[in-house]
Amino acid sequence: MVAGASDRHRMQALPQFTLIRELTMRIPLGLMAVAMVGAFHASAALAQAQAPAGSADAARGKISMCIGCHGIAAYKTAYPEVYSVPMIGGQSPQYIVKALQAYRGGDRKHPSMTGIARSLSDQDMADLAAFYGGSAK
Repeated sequence: MVAGASDRHRMQALPQFTLIRELTMRIPLGLMAVAMVGAFHASAALAQAQAPAGSADAARGKISMCIGCHGIAAYKTAYPEVYSVPMIGGQSPQYIVKALQAYRGGDRKHPSMTGIARSLSDQDMADLAAFYGGSAK
């Protein structure tokens, strides 16, 4: 049999309504995939739009828990092990928020940072990120 002839024969053998049903089932699946991709992008944009705006001024009353470690150049902590504490002044605000969320959620591990991050609201995180990510260091 010639290649492709069996497909033509099968298509001719199918009742017309079955062929139409097959075609209409494929179209909605493609549209559903496109809709899902669009919904994903829309939800990501909505989540980003709903993230609280940070205020460096509001953070001034909240930095006391940060400055003891992150405000000292070349500071090393001995708990739970010797660790060089990074200077966070000048870091990207988005990075700071994501790092704090990761500590709060358990994706990043450090006992002190986990405890502090769990005490922070989303607004607190945004304010601290605005403070350290901006010119105030």
